[in-house]
Amino acid sequence: MNLSPNFPDDHLMQRLMQLLHEELGLPERKTISLGTSINFDLGCNGTDAQHLIECLEDHFGIDFVDFDSYRYFQPAGYDVFLKRKAKGRGDKAPLTIGMLYRAIQALRWDTQELEGL
Repeated sequence: MNLSPNFPDDHLMQRLMQLLHEELGLPERKTISLGTSINFDLGCNGTDAQHLIECLEDHFGIDFVDFDSYRYFQPAGYDVFLKRKAKGRGDKAPLTIGMLYRAIQALRWDTQELEGL
């Protein structure tokens, strides 16, 4: 795995990267940065995404009270209600390693703060 030059090298990031490697399998030839999105770049969606969020909550104690999984991930399986996209949920936003890292540091998910809205 190749890490970008300014990639943090502290205990929290090492634990996050280990968890991402175990749950998603990180690419060997692609450079990983804080801007790498787990949904677009690493292809995490559906049940894998749900499991990853649960693992992050368990391992790091993040409060995901403000987290909307439909904002970032496609749901698992086929959902007849997805024929009509819910208002504001059509295009998915990138969920980056940097966002996860900052949420771990803060111990909570704040969408506006993490996305810089």
